[in-house]
Amino acid sequence: MNSTTPTPPTAPSATAPRARAARRAVAVTTTALLTVALAACGTSSGSETPAAASSPDVAVEEQTLTVLAAASLRDVFAELAEGFEAEHDGVTVALSFAGSADLADQLLAGSPGDVFASADTKNMDRVVEGGDATDPVVFATNTLTVVVPAGNPGGVTSFADLSREDLKVVVCAAEVPCGSATTKVEAAAGTTVHRVSEEASVTDVLAKVTAGEADAGLVYVTDATLAGDDVEVIDVPETKTVVNTYPIAVTSGAADTALAQEWLDLVTGPVGQAALAKAGFGAP
Repeated sequence: MNSTTPTPPTAPSATAPRARAARRAVAVTTTALLTVALAACGTSSGSETPAAASSPDVAVEEQTLTVLAAASLRDVFAELAEGFEAEHDGVTVALSFAGSADLADQLLAGSPGDVFASADTKNMDRVVEGGDATDPVVFATNTLTVVVPAGNPGGVTSFADLSREDLKVVVCAAEVPCGSATTKVEAAAGTTVHRVSEEASVTDVLAKVTAGEADAGLVYVTDATLAGDDVEVIDVPETKTVVNTYPIAVTSGAADTALAQEWLDLVTGPVGQAALAKAGFGAP
């Protein structure tokens, strides 16, 4: 009987372990070289180092821009201020609203302010003549309208009705732009308004009407728009005959003239003009 002698298993090649070891050595060496290269890149003069990336930011200088503005500009200027602050790191826009006459008095008395926006040229002229502002620019116009409380309890239907003695009518004081405009409308219409109160600003007039403390009031179209359903507007043609012009100027005592000029440019530029038109102001 023939027998087959088993073929012994082939012994592993003596070079295999050495080849695997060599490959591992190359891989380790390659990784090490990449690590060194990346580290070198991180310290190159043209790139940001990890230390620089984690270093604290340079401190931003804090600034306050003080804007004195007619009360009728309250909402639109507040909106513009948000965008201005967002685009100017460290800048806070401090808005001060009041009657234009009061603001002019403050500037002439030495109160701080970087920009002045008036609801008429008369008070701006006072500030310019006093040396507290230069080169005013007209940026908007506005007209008056008649507003009554919701439901119109006084039954007002015309401008002539405002002369009735049974009505309580509130207006702005004569020295305030809306008061001066009221006087001009009265003269043009040949009607004397039966005023029971004269207020320091148009917002004060509106507040008395919305609170039901008056049967009617004369306010700007823009204020009537903002009041919404709190008032009813009596559209009378007489009020459209008098137009208030709004000028704005950088004050002579501005802490940062360039920054103040940027605010003026915002108000008179496309963004500011769009916001003013949306609020009901007329074009310059």
